[in-house]
Amino acid sequence: MLHPDRLFPADPATRDVARALYATVKDLPIISPHGHTDPRWYAENAPFPDPARLFVVPDHYIFRMLHSQGVRLEDLGIPRLDGAPVEQDPRKIWRLFAKHYFLFRGTPTRIWIDHAFETLFGLTERLTPDNADHHYDVIEAALRSEAFRPRALFERMRIEVISTTDGALDDLGWHRMIRESGWTGRVVPAYRPDAVVDPEFRGFRENVEQLGALAGENTGTWAGYLRAHQARRAYFKTFGATSSDHGHASAATANLAPDEASALFQRVLKPGVSAVDAELFRAQMLTEMARMSLEDGLVLQIHPGSFRNHNAALFEQFGRDMGADIPQRTDYVRALKPLLDAHGNDPRLSVILFTLDETSYSRELAPLAGHYPCLKLGPAWWFFDAPDGMRRFRDLTTETAGFYNTVGFNDDTRAFPSIPARHDVARRVDCAFLAERVVTHRLDEDEAFGLAHDLAYRLAKEAYRL
Repeated sequence: MLHPDRLFPADPATRDVARALYATVKDLPIISPHGHTDPRWYAENAPFPDPARLFVVPDHYIFRMLHSQGVRLEDLGIPRLDGAPVEQDPRKIWRLFAKHYFLFRGTPTRIWIDHAFETLFGLTERLTPDNADHHYDVIEAALRSEAFRPRALFERMRIEVISTTDGALDDLGWHRMIRESGWTGRVVPAYRPDAVVDPEFRGFRENVEQLGALAGENTGTWAGYLRAHQARRAYFKTFGATSSDHGHASAATANLAPDEASALFQRVLKPGVSAVDAELFRAQMLTEMARMSLEDGLVLQIHPGSFRNHNAALFEQFGRDMGADIPQRTDYVRALKPLLDAHGNDPRLSVILFTLDETSYSRELAPLAGHYPCLKLGPAWWFFDAPDGMRRFRDLTTETAGFYNTVGFNDDTRAFPSIPARHDVARRVDCAFLAERVVTHRLDEDEAFGLAHDLAYRLAKEAYRL
């Protein structure tokens, strides 16, 4: 299934350069500084239960496509919030997945799954309804072996470090278990405070109270609320955290006077908060988090532009992260100005910007990152972490921001088997991009080899302070 020249240029001379570049980076360790794998996997090191729960159930890239063609999430074993029955037979789930595998033709999901099938399980035939049981049996047998437990796969995949994404209220118990186990694999948390900085997040006021209880602070006051965040960030750092992560609807920032911010905080703690106040509070908190980053050194990731939980019925039935988060237009130039006015020229601050609005690459993001010392561009993300999306990212940002105002690649995945596949795709696409610049004499060959290494490994490690 995997052609050795996949994603390389068709022109023979350019392809030869891409091959040579790729040969130097294909086996580099994986730096995975932002993702959503479950730390429990590494803590307990229990076998993955079955092929369906390894590939299908946790991966919204898969079940959102099947849902778009009328497949019920219940039939895929996705748990409902009300506890109503869903399919429990993993083989039936797998057969349903195989029946609809043709839907993934031409998509990056197909590339990732085929890569995992072949490189991890030795399966070299395309998945079909006819061979679904064979694939299932091979994968199931492998999962029963020690070689396919989470820690063994972590090491086999050459993962040097992986960051999970953990809510501000998480006690990090799984991370503690990992640390106390004596295993040397490096798994670190990232501070994700959306539940306690977004007044429109379900249970916000109760979450803020819980934040105070965990931190030993009175979060009924603005000053106590900020101290609670500082305390929780410090706690996350004791487990190796190097970044915070913020999934706001927009990139809006604000820099209110302390008395104005305090008054706003009191308003958002009350029921019936207005949309205007909710947006202003999220905006203020990005600037507050930047201030905290100057003190504690956490890298600030901003992931804006997603209309979260767009499908109201699925949200009510299944909860968050059901594949119904949809990209929307995003402004950065005006939105980020209050934060940049306050801290944009301070090189001690590191802010990594992501986007789901590709139209902003050359117009806004590359010029901003090409000027402000604190800004760097995250890679093509989510809907665009695909070969063509990665290529567009390089095309539209390199002329203005260069390579060294970007941060390499991160896989941003919940699907553990897809991690090496995603990094392989990124390395191939970047090597193809560099090869074209070599053969058109816009980049010297020795520079291309250095860049290939930097894009695959060094930039992510340094940008995330790992």
